[in-house]
Amino acid sequence: MRHARHVPSPNRDDRPDGMPIDLLVIHCIALPPRQYGGDAIESLFCNRLDPGAHPSFAALEGLKVSAHFVVQRDGVLTQYVSCAQRAWHAGVSSFAGRERCNDFSIGIELEGSDDEPFEAEQYETLIALGSELFARYPLRAVAGHSDIAPGRKTDPGSGFDWRRLKDGLALPARAFPFQAF
Repeated sequence: MRHARHVPSPNRDDRPDGMPIDLLVIHCIALPPRQYGGDAIESLFCNRLDPGAHPSFAALEGLKVSAHFVVQRDGVLTQYVSCAQRAWHAGVSSFAGRERCNDFSIGIELEGSDDEPFEAEQYETLIALGSELFARYPLRAVAGHSDIAPGRKTDPGSGFDWRRLKDGLALPARAFPFQAF
């Protein structure tokens, strides 16, 4: 995306041939938990996170994850993986009867915790990015990580305002199959 800072993550690979990109997945992340700013998310996505730098990082040692985009608290956008490639953001997941959501989705991480509100600047960036992605790809739906990996994931959580995203993107409610508006 043209307004994104680009930092290539090695945690990516090719999508299956002919796979349409038709799902947008919203996540949230904070490293360490509930602490914002710093370079820990970038370090995690680039396999440089020091497991000894914080007690919570020990559980992440050797983890290979990424997302296509991260929206920081101040709205700054960073792209880690090209949308043409598969980012490793969803893990074991399914949507509309299809397994392996990484194959057909774009993952966006919001810097935050799943029980705290997100910032206005994050919604502005997310809506601008989402609008650009919906114009460029055959996206049909938006889901949270918790929707595609229920019982395993809780993000983006109760702090995320789905109506604000829906209204900002001007999409019909059917594009948000897990949300009750």
